[in-house]
Amino acid sequence: MKLILKQDVDNLGEAGEVVQVKPGYGRNYLIPHGLAYVASDENMKRIEEEQAAAEERKRRDYLEARRRASQLDKLSLTFTERAGEDGKLFGSVTAADIVERANESGLDFTLEKKAVLLDDPIKALGAVQVPIRLHPEVEFEVTVTVDAEEG
Repeated sequence: MKLILKQDVDNLGEAGEVVQVKPGYGRNYLIPHGLAYVASDENMKRIEEEQAAAEERKRRDYLEARRRASQLDKLSLTFTERAGEDGKLFGSVTAADIVERANESGLDFTLEKKAVLLDDPIKALGAVQVPIRLHPEVEFEVTVTVDAEEG
């Protein structure tokens, strides 16, 4: 029995793949659990159209991420924080702070916190390269500078 998988199935295949299975496995498990549907001509045409639409969507998402990256690539963020004499901050600069400052800088889109790949908050004075990932294939760094507050 030929089936088209709706989602990934361990030891069988990935979503959108056409697989050959025993009739009982298909009728009694895969189809009732919504994991697959019959590979008729109509369904084969539909899956091809869905795959083409998904490819186009991926391509558009990639191009949009590249456009956004070009805006952020020029960006340099500066924070003024209270610090001790040893250069350690009394607080810290977090991913949320970076997102807020970047969004205030006049971007034509809203940067999301999950895009900022900051493992630990910045707790010292100086410049740090912070990675930003807008798309699985679009990653770059923004310079974040932390200066001491006067006074």
